[in-house]
Amino acid sequence: MDKSFWGRTQDDDDVYRYTIKGKKGIAAVVTNYGAILTELYVPVQGGGTRDIALGYRRLEDYFENNPNFGATIGRHANRIGGAAFDLNGKHYELAKNDNDKNNLHSGPDGYHKRVWEVTDETDYSITFHLDSPDMDQGYPGNLGIDVTYTVTDDNALIIDYHGISDADTIFNPTNHSYFNLNGHDAGSILDHILSLEADEFTYADEYSIPDGTVRDVTGTPMDFREPTALGDRIDTDYDVLNFAGGYDHNYILNRDDGLRTPSFDDNGLTLYHAASVTTPSKDITMEVYTDLPGIQLYAGNYITSSEVGKDGKNYDKRYGFCLETQYYPNAINIPSFPQPVIKAGEDRFTRTVYKF
Repeated sequence: MDKSFWGRTQDDDDVYRYTIKGKKGIAAVVTNYGAILTELYVPVQGGGTRDIALGYRRLEDYFENNPNFGATIGRHANRIGGAAFDLNGKHYELAKNDNDKNNLHSGPDGYHKRVWEVTDETDYSITFHLDSPDMDQGYPGNLGIDVTYTVTDDNALIIDYHGISDADTIFNPTNHSYFNLNGHDAGSILDHILSLEADEFTYADEYSIPDGTVRDVTGTPMDFREPTALGDRIDTDYDVLNFAGGYDHNYILNRDDGLRTPSFDDNGLTLYHAASVTTPSKDITMEVYTDLPGIQLYAGNYITSSEVGKDGKNYDKRYGFCLETQYYPNAINIPSFPQPVIKAGEDRFTRTVYKF
């Protein structure tokens, strides 16, 4: 574990960067500001490593961070329609920070804009802790959340989440890292070849809000069951792609026994293979595993050239992709969807693995 002072927040809190390294080349750089992943170095076939995570070099740039590069999102990732929900017969209102209608990533005061406490660290892992008080962001219950980053000797980055609340509440965190397997500064990701273990996706309207409708991917540009370049069909004239300006959709992950990955199971969780991404040269391949029911494929449609990233590199539209494991967007308002609710006093764990 390497630790270095990075700077201070606007509230004069100290911020540090922590580097954890595996024995075969993987290294992750994370920070107690927002429990953010700022750099991810992975081995390249033929030798060397490559930083594949979009982000910034300066702490001050993360104070804004409109794309949410590397962010730990909570309490609820993605969107809640109408910026409101009912739980146990009580109505809760949230910030309308998306089109002045809906709630996105829990509002402007996200967990990625706060300083977390480091509660455990080893050469290979680090745990950040945050206390989120009752009615924080509009959600009930005093919630304690832990996020642990671990690198393994077989080149995996494991992200573990643990939450416990003194009242029933929503718990649906995710990591919002943008990846470019050709390198954070390599430009478009449309040549990346993706496969998803998903036969269906949740329809979302022009505001990216699901209404409970589920669509089969068969015969649509949403079908990634066979390896397909991200750019092959991203601009197809198809309603949900038109709404979102490309891929920004939740896929319903398959749960076949053949997708089981017991080596990643932990805390009673059952993990399944969810996705694979590779470059045309296949010099880096990413595999994604999770216990969660959904994954958001986002192709960076809203990144603009005004985003100046690491080493002065201008990022632009579709220069990075996200694979955000999650409960489905707006699930709290759709009873037929798996629910992102934890009961008072319940220990809730979830795990996502990115293996290279």
